[in-house]
Amino acid sequence: MTLWQRIQQFLEEARERTLGAVMDAIRARKARRDAAVFSIALIALSAKMAKADGFVTDEEVVAFGDFFAFPPEEASKVRMVYNLAQEDVAGFDLYARQVGELFGDEPTILEDVLDCLFHIALADGVMHPREMELLREAAEAFSISPAQWRRISAAHLGADKDDPYAVLGLSHDVSDAELKKAYYKLVKDTHPDTLIARGVPAELVKISEGRMAAINTAYEKAVAERKAAV
Repeated sequence: MTLWQRIQQFLEEARERTLGAVMDAIRARKARRDAAVFSIALIALSAKMAKADGFVTDEEVVAFGDFFAFPPEEASKVRMVYNLAQEDVAGFDLYARQVGELFGDEPTILEDVLDCLFHIALADGVMHPREMELLREAAEAFSISPAQWRRISAAHLGADKDDPYAVLGLSHDVSDAELKKAYYKLVKDTHPDTLIARGVPAELVKISEGRMAAINTAYEKAVAERKAAV
């Protein structure tokens, strides 16, 4: 069964036509490491984020498609979830909490979701205040630590761009060995095969390219600064 057939299955199992019913159907199945589960969670949250300004436009759906590559014939499924977001009175925070509960025992996946939401929020090249507010709500619902938040936001927003330790999620006083260990762990966690093993769909593993570039640049800069200081 393909990813999109699985997504269709979840949608059909949601008898009430609300995003909450879709999420409940997922939780009831207790699915783990399933690309369809990750995709539904991400589409639901991105749809609620798009709804933040009061309505969802076709351009926003297209922007999501630019980030999450899906075949043209599957656009109706994505549009269906976006339409549910328009009809559902529940807010972003409710779905963020549902996703947090769904992946509560796999915190790395929640980092993946937040990372994707940053990409979606910046799809138009601008981080709007309301989008940042929703990202912070998601981080809280996902129990993202301040260090994790700093690392993820720095990679996307250029905040602390002159501080490679922010991107690596480290303090400046770590040893050389700790620096190298953290770097290799981030590289391993960011590898496409690792993401797929966590349930991130292949259509989304291109996020690893941006992550890896930021990690490599930060590590190289940190090492260079240490050598220059000797």
